[in-house]
Amino acid sequence: MMARVLATFYIAAAIAGLFAVFGPGARAEGRWQIFGMVLLVLVCGTAAFRWGPYWPRRVFHLPVASASALVACVVLISPDPATAVAAAAVLSFVAVDACFFFSLRLAWLHLAFGITAVTAALMAQGDVPVSIALGLDAIIVALGTVVRGLVIRASSASRDPLTGLANRRGFDDGLQELLANAGRTGERLTAALLDLDHFKQINDTAGHEAGDLVLCRIADVWRRELPTGAVLSRHGGDEFALLLPGTTGPDALELVRRIAALHPEIGLSVGLAEHHRDQSAADLMRRADRALYDAKAAGRGRAELEGGPGSELARDLEAALAAGDVEVHYQLIVALADGATVGVEALSRWTHPERGPLPPAEFVAVAEHSGLIATLGAHVLRTACRQLAGVRTPAGEQVTLGVNVSGRELSDPDYAQRVHAVLAETGFPAGHLVLEVTENLIEGQSPTAVAALHELRAAGLKVSIDDFGTGYSSLSRLDTLPADVLKLDRSFVATLSTSPRRAQMLTSLVAMCRGLGLDVVAEGVETAEQEAAVRGVGCSFAQGWLYGRAVPLPELLAGLRPGAAALPQEAASRG
Repeated sequence: MMARVLATFYIAAAIAGLFAVFGPGARAEGRWQIFGMVLLVLVCGTAAFRWGPYWPRRVFHLPVASASALVACVVLISPDPATAVAAAAVLSFVAVDACFFFSLRLAWLHLAFGITAVTAALMAQGDVPVSIALGLDAIIVALGTVVRGLVIRASSASRDPLTGLANRRGFDDGLQELLANAGRTGERLTAALLDLDHFKQINDTAGHEAGDLVLCRIADVWRRELPTGAVLSRHGGDEFALLLPGTTGPDALELVRRIAALHPEIGLSVGLAEHHRDQSAADLMRRADRALYDAKAAGRGRAELEGGPGSELARDLEAALAAGDVEVHYQLIVALADGATVGVEALSRWTHPERGPLPPAEFVAVAEHSGLIATLGAHVLRTACRQLAGVRTPAGEQVTLGVNVSGRELSDPDYAQRVHAVLAETGFPAGHLVLEVTENLIEGQSPTAVAALHELRAAGLKVSIDDFGTGYSSLSRLDTLPADVLKLDRSFVATLSTSPRRAQMLTSLVAMCRGLGLDVVAEGVETAEQEAAVRGVGCSFAQGWLYGRAVPLPELLAGLRPGAAALPQEAASRG
């Protein structure tokens, strides 16, 4: 935009000069000197049009100041006062450029230089009255002032009033301009999305004024440290967006991490994506958003560059799965009637080579988002079936195995066949395998997922609805769910002993499930009081730290020896 405006004014000034020296009634005196100036102006205008889009903002000070000097020179060599005044009027272009391009202080410096030089040239003419020169100066100053006001008024629609940064509209305009430039020149461009960690907590605990100060602090630090040409905007709330023209993805990642380290008291999660040729603005920002998700899933306070398979953590997880470094641990499920172990749930565990043991919620979310969830699920299923095939409970029964299944796995048309293949390979009995799916997945009514569940149930497998009560629970749908087991979410268990109404509600729910032939497992049982409460509402089975944390296979086998399960609290103390 700056290059186009500058080039237009230069070329218009050159055309005006041609009329002044070659138009009807023009005097021949000084004609060729002015014509030489006109040619120089045309060359400058052409150069601004051709190469101006590649100039950094600071370079534009030179052609604007040069324009003032050229106008003063033309005024000096003008053959008559009328031509001199006409040439001086071209300074209005300089006023518009300066007030449109630069800050108020720099704009007035350009105006002061131009008005001083041109007024001195008019006075040197000798035949131009001082009143005419001052009147022209007043018009130019007024024009610059009005243009400045219009620029501020127009830019306010694209500015965030709190931080002074561009808003979403301003960011979108800048993105379209930079993408067009990248398409012409092949220049690199990296986009980033920045999200403040736990910002809602700041507003809730310290008030919205404190939250506003945090946002302004972020804006000040990043505005000061970012290179010339970068576009930083506040998209709204606690989310910022950034464009870094001429910067590769890895360089942008290093820059973002360096700036984020300047305010360690304010945590930021950042996702970056480098623009690919012929990629749309929506695709670029979608990739940056995916990288931001990776950063949050990896523990927040991180910056991640989107790059194919996913974040650094996703690549580490992929390598760990290929090397067999993701372990499977098992948590006991007991019958509340006698405390006997009846089954286990298989849970993945991963010790990162640098960060140590990672919470399953963290790396499972990364696997889900990066497309590794099918690989992770297949690894857990195959490992658990192989390790537990033939393993008996203390009562001598085949141990029942629960394995979590994601919606992405079930949506694969070949999932049921892969499960059958694992059972055939490992020899694990289908009747003792329970696939645990979330209530929301069933609620989503994915035809492929539901069909897979029906097919597997027909083959003898059981289906468990995990975390029941956290989604859009509907008691009327209990008779239509393709399920054999209902697992009550731990949030119910945690408040059961303190809420008589909830206890009554769960008593009714459990009775309804029994009438429908569904077993009910209470998750998250951690104390003897909670065990008594879930037994009181009629639950048949329970799972939780009271009976032991998730343990690797050797510890599980030791606990399943006859007599070892008679004291479940001892297992908890070992966990």
